[in-house]
Amino acid sequence: MGDENGAALTVGIIGAGAMGQGIAQVALTGNMHVVLHDARKGGASDGLETVFKRLDRLVEKERLSPEDATAMKARANAANGLGDFSACDVVIEAVFEDLEIKRQIFAELEDVVPPQTILASNTSSLLIASIARNCTHKNRIAGMHFFNPVPLMKLVEIVRGPDSDDRTIAFLSELGERMGRTPVTVTDAPGFLVNLGGRAYTTEAMRILHEKTAGVEQVDAVMRECCSFRMGPFELADLTGMDVNFPVSQIIYDGYMQDARLRSSFPHRSLFEAGRLGRKTAHGNYRYDEAGKPVLANSPDFEPQASAATHVVVGEASDRLSAFLAEIGVVILAEDDGKSPIIAAPLGEDCAAFSSRTGVDFRRLAAVDLYCNTHLRVTLMSAPGADAKAIASMASAIIASGRKVTLIKDSPGFIAQRMQAHVANLGCEMAQIGIAGPAEIDLAMRLGLNYPLGPLELAAQMGTANLLDLLRTMQAITGDDRYRPSAWLRRRATLDLPIHTPD
Repeated sequence: MGDENGAALTVGIIGAGAMGQGIAQVALTGNMHVVLHDARKGGASDGLETVFKRLDRLVEKERLSPEDATAMKARANAANGLGDFSACDVVIEAVFEDLEIKRQIFAELEDVVPPQTILASNTSSLLIASIARNCTHKNRIAGMHFFNPVPLMKLVEIVRGPDSDDRTIAFLSELGERMGRTPVTVTDAPGFLVNLGGRAYTTEAMRILHEKTAGVEQVDAVMRECCSFRMGPFELADLTGMDVNFPVSQIIYDGYMQDARLRSSFPHRSLFEAGRLGRKTAHGNYRYDEAGKPVLANSPDFEPQASAATHVVVGEASDRLSAFLAEIGVVILAEDDGKSPIIAAPLGEDCAAFSSRTGVDFRRLAAVDLYCNTHLRVTLMSAPGADAKAIASMASAIIASGRKVTLIKDSPGFIAQRMQAHVANLGCEMAQIGIAGPAEIDLAMRLGLNYPLGPLELAAQMGTANLLDLLRTMQAITGDDRYRPSAWLRRRATLDLPIHTPD
């Protein structure tokens, strides 16, 4: 691949939009030559001008020397047509997601580049198999999926098509490294790795909203403060836009033959149909002010008007619950006095199921989620028909300990349990079907979506036995195969093996 500094390597890029510009920038900073083409007249020149302005800003910020910036600009050229790619070592297609246009581009490229030139597509949703279907040299075609904004996002997915050979994959992986990216090789399948794995976070949140279990502010607050996600699922959906994440969700759902674990819910479609796309329309799950800041319609914090409970009845004893009650300073009664709040910390059950199984009075039952971080915020759940005073007094006791409380309606798995379980289970399923290796799945999800942990790392943190019990309980209560445990998880939990144990 060129000389040891990459200076002799020439990268062709088709499409001078945001992605093409970003790829051009990282190629130039990787000491490569760039040939940029765009179907729009003057589009390539305009794209390079934008890249040059970014390089100038890096010089102003003293992140790039003026000499290096000048040298980079000298290595970039606008193409007059696809024929200008004849001397390129690799050509990366980065046009919009239209299968027929991509097929046409690759067919035309085969007529102008030699057989050894590597051809890659930056597609995020189309199969490499489909794009390369009519090509003659399918072995030199693969995916090279960057993430927006390219200069900031370190991950690049190297997508191995059905006919991609080892030389092609190795070349693109090394190319990604020279561009300063972290390459992860993934299987050619709907959504590849990150877009597939990312479905869990958004679609489970939409399911919670659909069931009226909690509001967008509550879900986002819990996922940020109790689970350490940088953004809540509704904030993230608004950032990417419903015009992107809803169609992609449907493509992936249909691509996997409508697996229930990938199904979204009506609130997702409703936002898309209404044109409430998120930040770009100033209205999505949130409304946004002129500065682009979300305007909260409701507070995620429950503010009870009741005295704090001093004594509680434990619905089902556990070390986890005893420790929590000691932290908030309430006394555990040895016997039920018939009036104090009953507290429980169920895994996967809702209050109705817990009350039915244990026989405790559902009216006084306050369930807390202790399977996540509770130092900042605690999720409290009650059954239909609950005694509001008993629930409020329990909330007041928790708030008195310096924590905030989010009160939700009855739901198997609260918010954090079901959200994290869905993310972890889908990660296990990706390992099961060979999208990538377990460690690579974790790495890609952390880099591509800024998750605090990769999905299999999350499964390990939750405990594989706990995760399996949680999913089975939710599946049994809801009757929904959405919560069907992955065979990868079931086998490792059953055998008490680490979740990353390979087949």
